[in-house]
This record gives sequence, C-alpha cells and structure tokens, in this order.
Amino acid sequence: MAKRERVVRMSVEQPLWRALTAYRVLTMLYAIGLFATAYGRFARPWLAIAYYVVLVVWTLATLPRVANAASCTKRFLAVDLAAALTGILLTPLADTHARVVAGGPTLPSIWTAGSVLAYAVKGGWRWAALASTLVAAANLVERGAPARDTVHNVVLVCIASIAIGYVVEVARASERTLARALEIEAATRERERLARDIHDGVLQVLAMVQRRGTALGGEAAELGRLAGEQEVALRTLVTGGLVPLSRVSEDAALGAVVRVVDEPDAEDGPVDLRLLLAPYACARVTLSEPGAPVPLAPAAAREIAAAVGAALDNVRRHAGPEARAWILVEDEPDGIVVTVRDDGPGIPEGRLVQAEGEGRLGVAQSIRGRLRDLGGTAELISVPGQGTEVELKIPKDAGTRGASRGRAETR
Repeated sequence: MAKRERVVRMSVEQPLWRALTAYRVLTMLYAIGLFATAYGRFARPWLAIAYYVVLVVWTLATLPRVANAASCTKRFLAVDLAAALTGILLTPLADTHARVVAGGPTLPSIWTAGSVLAYAVKGGWRWAALASTLVAAANLVERGAPARDTVHNVVLVCIASIAIGYVVEVARASERTLARALEIEAATRERERLARDIHDGVLQVLAMVQRRGTALGGEAAELGRLAGEQEVALRTLVTGGLVPLSRVSEDAALGAVVRVVDEPDAEDGPVDLRLLLAPYACARVTLSEPGAPVPLAPAAAREIAAAVGAALDNVRRHAGPEARAWILVEDEPDGIVVTVRDDGPGIPEGRLVQAEGEGRLGVAQSIRGRLRDLGGTAELISVPGQGTEVELKIPKDAGTRGASRGRAETR
C-alpha cells in the first residue's frame, strides 16, 4: 500500500517574527511622526531627514530578513543594530541641546527596541543582553549624563528583551521535547502494529514447526529446535525493538519538525464487517450476525477481523482442535460489539500476565492492541473449565478518527 509523507513544522516563535515585522514598520512611522511634529525645533532638520530616508529604505528593504530566524543572519543583526545606534548618536547633532537635555526622543525613538528584540528572538537572552547593553551605552553618550527617563527606558528595553529571549529558548527546548515524544509514540505504535502482523503470521508458523518437529523426532526435531530458537529471537526483537533517534532540523531556530507518514486506505467508502468475518465460519465456528450490513471504515473493519482471527487462533491452539467457538456481531446505536466465545478449558488465572512477560503478545497486541488503536476496548472473561469469552467494542467512527493521527518519524 502506498504511503505518503507530510512534514509538520512546529514553531511557536514564528508569530514573534511576524509581530516583529509589524513592529518595525509601525515604529518607523512613529519616529517620523515625532520628527514631523517638532520639525521647527530641530537645529539641523536636514540631517534628521537624511537619516529617516535611510531608515525608511532600510526598514522596508529588510522586511524579508525578519520574516523568520533563517533569514535573520548575524550580519544583518549587526548592521541593523548599527543603524539604530547611529541614529541615537546623531540626535545631538540634529536636535538642539536644550531638547536633548530635556529628554527629547532620539531620532530612531522606539524603533531601536525592534533591533534589540530581533537579537532576543534569534539568539535568546544572552544576545538580547548584549544588544540592550550597547543601546544603553549609546543613550548615555547621547544624553551626556544619566537621567531618570533615560535609565527608565534602558532598563525597560533590557528587561523586556531578555525576558523574550529566555521565553524563546524555553519554547525551542519544549518543541524539541514534544517532537521527540511524538516520535517515540509513533515508533511504538508502528512496532506494535508490526508485532501484531508478525504474531499472526511468522511467529505462529515457527511455533507450529517447533511442535510438529518435536513430535516427529529425528532430523525434524532439530528443525523444530531451530524454529523455536528463531521464534524466541523474533519475539525479543519485536517486544524490545529500538526507537530510532530523532533527527532534528539543521537550524534549530526553524523549529521542531515531525514527519508524519500516512498509510491511506485503498477503499474510499465503508465496508460491511460481515463480509470480512464470514470466512471464519466453519463446522466448529458459528457466526451470528445482523440481517443488515454493518458498515465500518476499511481500516477499522480489517483490524476487527484480524482481532477475531487472533482470538480463534488462540482457541485452536489452547482449547484444542475439537473446541467449538461462536462469533456474535451486534450493531448497537453507540458502537459495534463483536464477541468470540469458546467451550474450551478456559485460561488459568495469571496466565495472560505470564505470557506477556515471556513476549507472547497474542492477547496484548493482536487483540487488545488493535482495539486500543481504534479507540475501542477488548474485554477477556475466562473461567477455568467454562471456556473463554472475548468482547470487542469499537465506536462506529473508528478508523476515521484514528487515521488522522498517522504514524510519525521526526527528523
């Protein structure tokens, strides 16, 4: 069955870059507006106009640079901060000394904070601390002496940028942790699915070869012994398979990446569960079903049929070839119930836990694992001497909800 791979990129910092882009444009317009309202009080307005022309061209031309972390390079950050510092240091030359001493705004005004915030989003709180320190030094040089409003503004920018930088670092670490958790979950689900398929086929064949070889003796007994060894090795591999290591993105600033592998169904519409269960009916297996179709999503119907097959295999293996079994299909308003009952000797108390510890996953994976993946339940009731009953319950939309979860592999 064909598979398709879709990449899901998780990056909580991407909204910060979009906000920073808007912030740079708005603060550029704000700085120009402040200058326009006080144009007549500037000592050299032509110098301020020249700076604002450069600022407008630079801001608009570099909007793609602040669209994401990959585009925002170290060289760009250095030039951008230099533009802000230059504007601060040009303020005493363009404005009057009285306005500077009185606490008048610098030429770039609050546009400077955008440069510092870019450092914070790109490199974390350490980069933010470096940029805010340089801005603080430029403001002190521009004013000539520490003043209350200058210190207040510098401290505010410094605290805000460092806080944002720290939040970005924590968010990136959380994204990597989430991506790894999704990978482990997806790999575990895939391993369980393979375990069910292997149990339904290869492991049962190896177990049969071992039993028949032991019964025949001679060279067949040696073949049976080898088959038993391979069965144990394969069970160990299935139950304890390694989860592949995460492959994180080349640039951590791009965010965590999860590759979701979907396995689409060949059929488009629902299938009748009765058609998939009909082949199990025979002389010793009685199938009771509703008179109307029992529609289910293709994936869910196949998994239910495979779980019923696994239950019947357990009947043949543990209750003997003469045991009888009954399959009952019930189409209830809130879900579908399939019951498999036999007249065998039953299961001794604690045997299922022991079998799971030995790596025998017939009930744990081939039955309960399948129902769990579908959002359903599998209940097993067994009384020694009175047979065993397996009750499978699934919601009617099973297979449609589960399909969206996919199987994932993170890079």
